[in-house]
Amino acid sequence: MIKLKAAIIEDSRLARNELKELLKAYKEIELIGEAENVDDGFNLINKEKPDLLFLDINMPEKDGFELLEMLDEVPITIFTTAFDEYAIKSFEYNAFDYLLKPINQKRFSRSIDRILEKENTMPRTRTQDRGMSLDKQIFIKDGEKCWLVKIKNISFFEIVGNYTRVYFEANKPLIYKSLVQIEEKLPSDVFFRANRQQIININHVKKVVSWFNGKLKIEMNSGEEIEISRRQSYVFKEQLSF
Repeated sequence: MIKLKAAIIEDSRLARNELKELLKAYKEIELIGEAENVDDGFNLINKEKPDLLFLDINMPEKDGFELLEMLDEVPITIFTTAFDEYAIKSFEYNAFDYLLKPINQKRFSRSIDRILEKENTMPRTRTQDRGMSLDKQIFIKDGEKCWLVKIKNISFFEIVGNYTRVYFEANKPLIYKSLVQIEEKLPSDVFFRANRQQIININHVKKVVSWFNGKLKIEMNSGEEIEISRRQSYVFKEQLSF
């Protein structure tokens, strides 16, 4: 039986108690903590690393969306709120689900059952090296557009001035983080520093060809071509046993 760790970030004590009571029916879920504001919730998440997050949207000082922006890794997220107009916005953030308060028991059970079914049928991918799990998701915000993206679905990162462009599916948003900051958190057995400007996901490589001066040229599944520096080409060949 799987065991998921859950956290509740909610400013209403009544709502927190309601969620805790509903969770008692699920032995597969362990409540590891609760917080009543974004800053305390941020500290709780970083300390306990929950798999599942029940997140209120409308909280004092900072809202639930701002919490997601603060996190390097985002758990499975279920938004909880009394304000119906937030529903569409929450799904733009790719939340797993959205529950309107007061929470209906049947609606809650349906959401939890979906999570448990998904976790049982799709075991989480782990890496044996440093970095986060490939199935962990990160929050990306570019202007008014927002995504929750699994690490394994990102094909490559590329420096653009003071920003880094993230390539996944048909999207290419910019984030205000350096490539060095990003590289520190990525699993190094899957993500490879091709050159000074780019880090590639080797699981998204379609073709490798020899290039000039001992270099290699990579074609990604998405069609982009990336040149691996001469120094890194030797490392790449050794890593993939070319």
